Amino acid sequence: MAFCGLARAEEAVLTTPTPQNESASPEDQPSISTSAPALGEFKKALLDRGFNLQINYFGETLGNTGGVRQGAIYEGLLEMSIDGDLQKIAGLKGASFHVNAYQIHGRGLSTYNIFNYSTISGIEARRTTRLFELWFEQEFFDGLASVRIGQLAADTEFILSDIDALYFNGTYGWPNITSTNLPGTGPHYPVTTPGVRLKLTPNDQTTLLLAVFNGDPAGVGLDTALTEIKNPAGINSRLKDPPLAIAEAQYKYTLPIGADGLAGKVRIGGWRHFGKFDDIYFGVDGLSLANPSSNGIPITHVGDFGIYGIIDQMIWRLPGDDPKKGIGVYGFAMACPPNRNLMEFDAQIGVSFAGLWDKRPHDIFGLAASFSKLSSSVQQLDRDAAFYSDPWTPVRNYELALELTYQAQIVPGLIIQPDFQYIFNPGAGAVNPINPTLGKIPNAAVFGLRVGMKY
Repeated sequence: MAFCGLARAEEAVLTTPTPQNESASPEDQPSISTSAPALGEFKKALLDRGFNLQINYFGETLGNTGGVRQGAIYEGLLEMSIDGDLQKIAGLKGASFHVNAYQIHGRGLSTYNIFNYSTISGIEARRTTRLFELWFEQEFFDGLASVRIGQLAADTEFILSDIDALYFNGTYGWPNITSTNLPGTGPHYPVTTPGVRLKLTPNDQTTLLLAVFNGDPAGVGLDTALTEIKNPAGINSRLKDPPLAIAEAQYKYTLPIGADGLAGKVRIGGWRHFGKFDDIYFGVDGLSLANPSSNGIPITHVGDFGIYGIIDQMIWRLPGDDPKKGIGVYGFAMACPPNRNLMEFDAQIGVSFAGLWDKRPHDIFGLAASFSKLSSSVQQLDRDAAFYSDPWTPVRNYELALELTYQAQIVPGLIIQPDFQYIFNPGAGAVNPINPTLGKIPNAAVFGLRVGMKY
């Protein structure tokens, strides 16, 4: 989903799951405790002692037409997390810790009904109770630098937009191209892995991030269907796999347009995995792996990588109001080498309308599209398979996901969010795995409703 955010976006959009909202203090984050004095007093008492306790729940109903099967599902996610300010707790200046865990229930629409890459919901995962993140962080030089170490997820800090946290679909946050190309889907919801992260903030506009993770959260390689089975409780803290490194540079700015200016942020980054990856198309004998004469042993490549860019830009804002209220757009693109990856290109675009109605100042409406292109090597392999064996083998090419959503705040910390998605070419044009005689998986329309609560 990708995902890790009840309050990931800087304007405290309520989404799922939850990293910290670093732009807002705990007291300013949306919470139902503001509507219940007893709960508010309890939360404040903990905050005064250095503990930020959060209990968050999301439940959603989703139904589809098209896909492999048609029907409706319910899924839910309960999260408990504690952030500790160790300066208040133990007098350790600049030190903090974080721990959170999930109870995941229900069944996912993509897994059981549609069989597509762009996971319909960011909370979709195997039913279980699991540890997610567990880390310690130390700041240095009055916040100029910080080091975080422990059980980490990459999607709480890397490859994020301030706007994409609004959407249901899991590809907005941890895109399809990383979850399909990295061993074990990479360190993201719902699986994490040991790692260390360095953060530098030389000024108010610039942030530099570098992290090194164990490169496979469950030791399953690219057989990602086994990831959650092999690491069911989130405590399979592997240290022996080749590492994954991610680096990102962020720059915030304000365009001098209008009375108050228009805020924007650019992120440029890349990742490199130091493991071994099989060639998609060529064998060591120089033949196509689909050729019956091939020995079936693929060429081995040392390492894999991807480069990406993200931009968030307000294009209009309410005069004199919150700089995040108005109309904002974002764009994302990532590319990977085609010879060793299922996907070679992934792109997203989205627009959000936040707080435009004075009677509903905290509501947000959004439109987004995600395009995931399978690699040229995969497409050539499919052509060869059709030539050598089955002329009806389709050439898989791309998947396109569209989403339309509206998030309504009932009270602070409680939202209702209706959602519509349409998946073109599910599975990038793959054959129906349940009944191949039916041909390709049909396009799918999805209707959903989510209720979210944050304490």
